[in-house]
Amino acid sequence: MAKTLEQERLAFEEDARRLEERRRRLEEKEREQAISMVERSGLLKLEAKRLAALTDRIKTLGIEAVEKRLAA
Repeated sequence: MAKTLEQERLAFEEDARRLEERRRRLEEKEREQAISMVERSGLLKLEAKRLAALTDRIKTLGIEAVEKRLAA
């Protein structure tokens, strides 16, 4: 436990900084995993024009609607 309020405040700020750094690293790992999944799916083998059209359509419909249509 910190001896003064200032030391306690500094310790709290350091903990918050470390937590934010961990959160950032986790987000990077999640992004890398998502990119890896897209690569494995074969989508990156599509020509750029087709991939752009597909992603535009997904944006238009929304993820939930696309998932629902694919599941049908």
